[in-house]
Amino acid sequence: MTKRVRCAVIGAGWWGTTAHIPALLRHPGADLCCVHHRDRQVAQRIARDFAVPCAAASVEEALDREPLDAVVISSTPNVHYAQATAALQRGLHVLIEKPMTITAAEAGELVSLADRQGVHFLLSGPWHYTAHAATAQRLVRSGALGDIKMISVLMTNFCIGIYRGLPWEQVFAGSDNFESQPPYLPPEPASFADPAVSGGGQIYTQVAHVGAYLAFLTGADPRAVFARFDNYDTEVDVYDSINATWSGGTLVSIASTGAPMPGERTFEVRVFGTEAMLFLELWHGTMRMYGASGAPHDYAPLAEEEIYPLHAPAENLVDVVAGVAPNRSPATLGWSAMKLIEAACESARSGADVRVA
Repeated sequence: MTKRVRCAVIGAGWWGTTAHIPALLRHPGADLCCVHHRDRQVAQRIARDFAVPCAAASVEEALDREPLDAVVISSTPNVHYAQATAALQRGLHVLIEKPMTITAAEAGELVSLADRQGVHFLLSGPWHYTAHAATAQRLVRSGALGDIKMISVLMTNFCIGIYRGLPWEQVFAGSDNFESQPPYLPPEPASFADPAVSGGGQIYTQVAHVGAYLAFLTGADPRAVFARFDNYDTEVDVYDSINATWSGGTLVSIASTGAPMPGERTFEVRVFGTEAMLFLELWHGTMRMYGASGAPHDYAPLAEEEIYPLHAPAENLVDVVAGVAPNRSPATLGWSAMKLIEAACESARSGADVRVA
């Protein structure tokens, strides 16, 4: 009989209680032993409501009170590095939320620490777990599209309200997506609106998805980045325009905003190869390939529940630790995304093209 994986959730806030705690509770091979929230009363309420035996108000208490195998870190980005370091130093397997850290150097240090400790280290990226993602990665990396010359991404989402620190019901009013339902625990106003907590706006909150997905598809890293941001009426960036060169010479363009018109959000990825072009719409769950003849090939669209598999990262953590599945979203993808994010922020500040070491 396979040993059950003993887990804790560090930073059990909005996304922790929305995605990771439910995923671990429903996984037949996981034991959710402890939940952490910096407010002890909130931690105790979460533990009571989700029937978790331990509630902790400090990371040390959560990591040392119960015997653990793995932890999910779903706190705000400003504390990811310290919390992941504490878990990895104890020899625990870790799933970390995006954005992985505040700086690329921190992300690289965590990857190196996990390697030295010999533990599994995963980035939380639901987009990496769809059937389309697996097929697209195989097509791109196998050479089926030819040499990848250019990738174009348009990514929009309804984030302007959280960048303004508004209450949840104002942020997603009128949306028919899963966020329209009041969450168990809404994010605190500073979680996305204060750059000291979040790192930034659209670049950290949403382009973190894009950067990791590009690394997932290509296995490559950004090498030079030029970016422009517009903060609109917030303290963080809302409109982002990024042009970059990837290792191998691929040209990448990213346009992203947290302020689309209500009712539509997009995550369009076009991969232009010398032999074929691949077009994915991640929010709609569609994928099409155009070959040299021009005739398109449509892949079966994803079912609604498959489009954004929010439980998949925590489920994969358990399966990886149990030895029954590969790591489908390694933390190196988050490190690559942080290289893009950090270089884009520096370029937007300086007005210059920024080289990535």
